[in-house]
Amino acid sequence: MNYLKSKYWSPYVAGIGIGLLQIPVFLFLHGSIGTSGSYNSVACSMLSWIETNTQMSAACFPSDKSWWQLSFVVGIVIGAFFSVRLAHIKRKAISKAWDKLVGIRTLGKRALMGFLGGFIMLMGARLAAGCTSGNGISGIALLSIGSMIVIVSMFVGGILIALFYKKI
Repeated sequence: MNYLKSKYWSPYVAGIGIGLLQIPVFLFLHGSIGTSGSYNSVACSMLSWIETNTQMSAACFPSDKSWWQLSFVVGIVIGAFFSVRLAHIKRKAISKAWDKLVGIRTLGKRALMGFLGGFIMLMGARLAAGCTSGNGISGIALLSIGSMIVIVSMFVGGILIALFYKKI
């Protein structure tokens, strides 16, 4: 139980846990871990309340895999909440980096920028038929060469951007 209360978890233990979670998802849902399909499930369900076209509803109707992804997203949020509470982590609502990098000082503007950025990323994930985290986690579990190239490229790009921001 002390491990659950630690401020930082071992990335190796967390990675093994996520990797082991792939096994039942592959076996029972014939799918993979990802999150972008969950938003499609919610949007299609909401659309079905106002749209009565059965042909459109049949094409849009969420599958079991999509509902699994939605429960995975909800679990991420709940897990993050309990992780912060168990570790007794105290943070400011807005990091000083927001003011320094983009001039945002209020929580409302930060939330709006976060929502818009997330929406743009979601649109990209839907256009690409999946998100980068799902590509990395599930693609590497399947030993996909393409996924490995994408993940290495993302890490290299992230390191370069971090070096750029460090100079700011």
